[in-house]
Amino acid sequence: MKWHPRGCGGQRRDPEQVKREGWREQGVLAVSLADDRLTWPERELIRQLGEKLYGDRSQAKEQRR
Repeated sequence: MKWHPRGCGGQRRDPEQVKREGWREQGVLAVSLADDRLTWPERELIRQLGEKLYGDRSQAKEQRR
């Protein structure tokens, strides 16, 4: 018998599907700056939003060293 609780086991969802559902259902946006579907101005906008909300990435990298 292959029974498992809802959300555990079974079919794995594609990461893009998880991102899409997160946006549509909860208004959460997960975006990579390296996404080839974005133009340079879109990447720059996302970078600026990330820095405004969460701080500069280069400072975080230096602190980890």
